[in-house]
Amino acid sequence: MGPALTLRTSACPMASSRQLSSSILGFSSPIRKSVLRCSRSLHGAQAHAKFVSAGMGDRTRSTSRSPSGLNMLPCHSVVAPTTRRVSGLPISTTTVNDGSQTSNYAPPTTGVLSLLPKSAVPYAELIRLDKPTGTYYLFFPCLFSTLLASTIPPLTSPVEALSTSFLFLTGALVMRGAGCTINDLWDRNLDPQVARTRLRPIARGAVSVPQALIFTSFQLLAGLAVLLQFPMSCFFYATPSLILVGLYPLAKRVTHYPQFVLGLTFSWGVIVGFPAVGIDLLTDTAAASSAALLYASNVAWTILYDIIYAHMDIRDDGKAGIKSIALRHEAQTKPILSGLALVQVGLLWAAGAAVGAGPMFIAGSCGGAALTLALMIRKVNLKSVESCWWWFRNGCLLTGGAISAGIAAELGVRWQARNDLLLSGTEEASMLLEEEQLQD
Repeated sequence: MGPALTLRTSACPMASSRQLSSSILGFSSPIRKSVLRCSRSLHGAQAHAKFVSAGMGDRTRSTSRSPSGLNMLPCHSVVAPTTRRVSGLPISTTTVNDGSQTSNYAPPTTGVLSLLPKSAVPYAELIRLDKPTGTYYLFFPCLFSTLLASTIPPLTSPVEALSTSFLFLTGALVMRGAGCTINDLWDRNLDPQVARTRLRPIARGAVSVPQALIFTSFQLLAGLAVLLQFPMSCFFYATPSLILVGLYPLAKRVTHYPQFVLGLTFSWGVIVGFPAVGIDLLTDTAAASSAALLYASNVAWTILYDIIYAHMDIRDDGKAGIKSIALRHEAQTKPILSGLALVQVGLLWAAGAAVGAGPMFIAGSCGGAALTLALMIRKVNLKSVESCWWWFRNGCLLTGGAISAGIAAELGVRWQARNDLLLSGTEEASMLLEEEQLQD
């Protein structure tokens, strides 16, 4: 059979492949062919290492260790390394002979995560503390409904509306984090198969399942503490949303339309915003109609922006078995987005009309939403991860900001008219004052 051959990868000059070829001429043909294949693979790997050291590429190389402690490069382990680009950052991965994938995780050196203790970083990553866009998307429906409900007579003061909105922002931060943790627990076996998610804390093993469950419990308790700061009726309106929070990750596995379930979940704050400022949805028909229409408008908005988000992972999702509208209707995405934008703006207008919203709402909220959505749909490149991420992140602030500004302007105009009426000293002013005192 001939003597055993051991290759030490740390001591192989470029010329060694020729010397090795000469030294094995006496071997039998099958062994000679096998060793020559190893030699060529080693030659190519060393050439690639020089390519990387010259700054011309970013790749990793797979090696194994022999029982004797020597670094070995078996023929079946030599594969083509791949580089994926996630949010503009290259992540190098190597597929080894067991089919698994490994990625180089680097602790954050900039931003808010770099300021935290090392032990806290995985949990901050788990709640996406460094990626607040999801929190904004969860907060905006609460803000829309709080402001719109504040325009219903007797008016809620802008100061009270603002303080209620800040309370909603705190709740959105907490509950979005809890939703992310629950989602990652569901997806712990799928995330390693998707380039953008393979470095998430549970997927890479930085947070165990029991630790994540305990962490989720504390998050839900924190969310309950925030919820109890609202009127007690809000507790009964908000609690059913927890069912949807748990169902969304499951929806990705059983239907191509999980964005609809996400829309039902993320828009739930609309239902809570009205009772948060003292509007009883069970007795006020106009307010209940406005809340229902605004809720449906936000569902359409959520489906729209999450379709864009899903296009970032469309190839990996298909391989991993994750379903989405983006996968099911990839060729028709832009027309679908346009249709959803029309539905969103139409329902938004109807929600304002139900409570008598005036020109500031129509021009600012409805007009602003139409313009920003049209711009996003026209400009986004669904084939580009960077473009999808940019519009997902900034479209939130553009459209959400426009809608909020329009409703806030409507509230400001009505509040100023109320103050002017009270200063007039008329009988109508006295009646308004009595009505507000009864409301308090």
